[in-house]
Amino acid sequence: MYKNKEVAISVAPMMDWTDRHCRWFHRQLSAHTQLYTEMVVADAVIHGPRDRLLGFDEIEHPVALQIGGSDPDKLAKATEIGAGYGYDEVNLNVGCPSDRVQAGRFGACLMAEPELVADCFTAMNRATDAEVTVKCRLGIDDQNLDVTLPGFIKTVAGAGCETFIIHARKAWLKGLSPKDNRTIPPIDYELVHRVKTKYPELNIIVNGQVTDVSHAVEVMGENLDGAMFGRAAYNTPWILTEVDARWFEAGVFAPSRLEIAERLIGYAEIREETDRSTKALIRHVMGLFAGEPGARLWRRTLSEGLGQKLQPSVVLRNGVNGMQALRHAA
Repeated sequence: MYKNKEVAISVAPMMDWTDRHCRWFHRQLSAHTQLYTEMVVADAVIHGPRDRLLGFDEIEHPVALQIGGSDPDKLAKATEIGAGYGYDEVNLNVGCPSDRVQAGRFGACLMAEPELVADCFTAMNRATDAEVTVKCRLGIDDQNLDVTLPGFIKTVAGAGCETFIIHARKAWLKGLSPKDNRTIPPIDYELVHRVKTKYPELNIIVNGQVTDVSHAVEVMGENLDGAMFGRAAYNTPWILTEVDARWFEAGVFAPSRLEIAERLIGYAEIREETDRSTKALIRHVMGLFAGEPGARLWRRTLSEGLGQKLQPSVVLRNGVNGMQALRHAA
């Protein structure tokens, strides 16, 4: 079995998904998987409601803050503020292809400006003792990826960046929606491997359509330093229960799905009276029973509870009661 305490396994930053409630849930499934915030724009960190945007539960460690922006001074300030909350890593987004992000001159469009990304990294790195990393795409639009991606990596690594998380797809900035950019451009894991071969001293982590632990092992091969799960971890979160045993010398995951659901009820009861955002927890746990008998009943019960605007703990209790009744009837 492949085990390496230095391997980097993580859940990708995903807008509207990987908030603090989602991360708390994922931490119940794996003690060692690195978790990421949703992308937070540098201006929002500087001027927005910081505790709401940046606050997290200590149980979430190891946890990273992802920041979007292209102004080195603002990114440095945002990094300093974010790092003050105790994040283990600060990540620069150079991969989001949305029109809104492009209009702000950050995200994937920055792959056309490696020198600016290097300047941004330098400013961020000076602002914190936490590791600063870069998450990028293979490239954009009509770039010759075999030339531009290694060049991008060389330039940003020259500024001191040691860890790159590479979404193994090109991004088309015009003509494709963010959703289509996650599925239509073909996956090219081999290019990520070639980058690692060219720069063996760097930490290269692969992202993009990694479906489960076995697939992560296959995609990483003997070469790459880690893998990042995206929508698979959100839609089928139970895959995270295999991570610690595979890579971090932990025993087989013992709690059942119903036991995890009971934990979620307790979590919701503590938070729902003071944090209205706790209702998002219900969306995040829809996939808890994915692939199991009763998965449809679980999703339907939770969806109905949301529609009735019940408290999250009540919705979850109804879901647990339904699953227990189904199992007793089987």
